[in-house]
Amino acid sequence: MKYLFYILPILCGFTITTQASVNSQLRASIQNPFAAAFISFAVGTIVLFFALLIVRQGFPNVSELKTLPWHQYMGGVLGAFFVSAIIYTLPQIGSANMFVLIIAGQLITSLAYDHFGAMGAVQQNITWQKIVGVVLVIAGVYIANKK
Repeated sequence: MKYLFYILPILCGFTITTQASVNSQLRASIQNPFAAAFISFAVGTIVLFFALLIVRQGFPNVSELKTLPWHQYMGGVLGAFFVSAIIYTLPQIGSANMFVLIIAGQLITSLAYDHFGAMGAVQQNITWQKIVGVVLVIAGVYIANKK
């Protein structure tokens, strides 16, 4: 079962790269990046609705939702930004360049979150090995983009 925790992120990498390409094609077909993002989220919302029905875990009631901190609702906003930015960016710089830059941003942010224990992350100090790893990824972005 522990292998699932290593396989799922790899599958996420596959799906997010594929999602970016599919959404970019949708944008090209309808000539509107925000409408493409909206359609993507609408289809995802429908899929999640049926998933909720299938797993039968229920949905929180309104009084439970009112008690949540405001920042826990920002996932949808961040997701909308992420998908819209990908739809806009992919045709300009290509999938590989875009995702290398995304991964660099993810690594820098996750180092900070881990170091400070922010956003529910387990606190882990930044080490020189982690910094070297991030620098190598950013160097890879530079090398991959150098003409």
